[in-house]
Amino acid sequence: MTRILAVPAPAPEAATRYFGAELAFEVDPDDLVRDLEAGHTDGYVIVETRAPEAFAQARIPGAVNLPYRDLTAKSAEHLDRDVVYVCYCESVNCNAATKGALKLAQLGFQVKRLSGGITAWIAAGYPVEGAATPGIRCAC
Repeated sequence: MTRILAVPAPAPEAATRYFGAELAFEVDPDDLVRDLEAGHTDGYVIVETRAPEAFAQARIPGAVNLPYRDLTAKSAEHLDRDVVYVCYCESVNCNAATKGALKLAQLGFQVKRLSGGITAWIAAGYPVEGAATPGIRCAC
């Protein structure tokens, strides 16, 4: 038996539930950049969840900085509850986006996470704003 088939694939119904849920929670850099390039920016806000220093260094164009450590009911009271907040951080090795998305969800906001963070965004060659792009670090 092959390693691939050592554990059977799920039934199509189970796969539909699993992968549908995965897409409900995450967005990939390609989908985001295509929306931005097409001017489709209504209904969501891009959120950098790392520290302000990281935001100043390199950020996705149009992103706002909401460091997850500072997210409280008071600091989030000005946020629009009718949009989805797409949280990102440094990379898959950083969980600031997960922590930020969790805090926002606990405060009653709709959230998604950007797969791969700004590192994946830059690796794909997508545009960034900020002082410098080399040396991206977690900074959370």
